[in-house]
Amino acid sequence: MMTPARRAMGWSAVLGAAAVLWTGGIAHADGPAEDTTASTPPPSGNANDQEVSASVASSRIKVSQVSGPTGGNSGTISSTDVNWEPPPCWYEPVYTPEQLKKFSETGVALGQVSPHTSWGGQKLWTDHYRDGKDAYNYEDESLVTREGYENYNLGKDGYFWRGVARDEDSYDCERVMFWQDAGEIPDVPNAPTAETLADYAYDKVKVPDTKVDLKPQAKSTVNLPTWVWLDKGTFQDVEVRAELPNTGLWAETTAKPVALHLEPGTDDAETFPASGDCQINDDGSIGTPYTEGDADKTPPCGIRYLRATNGTPYQLSASVTWQISWQGSGGANGDLPDGTFETNQGMNVQEIQSVNR
Repeated sequence: MMTPARRAMGWSAVLGAAAVLWTGGIAHADGPAEDTTASTPPPSGNANDQEVSASVASSRIKVSQVSGPTGGNSGTISSTDVNWEPPPCWYEPVYTPEQLKKFSETGVALGQVSPHTSWGGQKLWTDHYRDGKDAYNYEDESLVTREGYENYNLGKDGYFWRGVARDEDSYDCERVMFWQDAGEIPDVPNAPTAETLADYAYDKVKVPDTKVDLKPQAKSTVNLPTWVWLDKGTFQDVEVRAELPNTGLWAETTAKPVALHLEPGTDDAETFPASGDCQINDDGSIGTPYTEGDADKTPPCGIRYLRATNGTPYQLSASVTWQISWQGSGGANGDLPDGTFETNQGMNVQEIQSVNR
């Protein structure tokens, strides 16, 4: 992957060639010394007329929650696989021929032609997309020439596609915005797939806070167990759908709660079970609610604190593990790394040996 510093050096080496390819202006890519364009326009997620400049960090993928709780406090899950991350970049359809023509021939025509390249000035756009002149850009650390188009491909059914990069360090989708017939996915590296959308949806899954029920509620007691449980229905599957317009691609990513993990917030404590992992029961509940007479019993899910707090509560951490799977267009399906979401709540522990429950 080419770093910004290496790109700057590369541009210095090819500016002479660039001047031959483009007589109407200099294309901007990571700030060559001779750059004469304006700065990159502000982010926008729409594809209307003047918004070919829509931020290449803002995907056009549409995300909706299909099932699961809504409202209340929630958060994004964290992958249990520290090496997993969504795709760094992919390509998306941006413009019809009519939209690109209106953009290119109206106003200053300033916008992104790839994630790290912006063109400023009508002539750059009209030369390549109207008048058939070749364009150049860096792809895979090499200067690549791309054949131009005649009159924006007006009369043809399809879209001009452009790369989307999740962050500024992603340089794998740098092809200059290109044409693809309608109903087809480009045969290029990093073309989107149903799995791309499933990975994208993973980051959009919102799960509820993991605030567990406790007995006793207000204050635990040294050497007596604190029962922990979640009633059935508290945690439900969360399903998120991601669709990429004008491609037929979609995926639904489902997060299913499978376990609750307890961390008491101090080494002076025991968890039940010893691993701190409380499994989800068949009815969707976790643990067993405390009932009168259970004070001296060992809970299936709980904590025994061995030392009292001294003004500062212990921070009980309760994290739910969510099992992630997906299905998508064309019958595609698979699994993604488990995710976790953690909530902390203060625990006061008193120094007496019995309590009236």
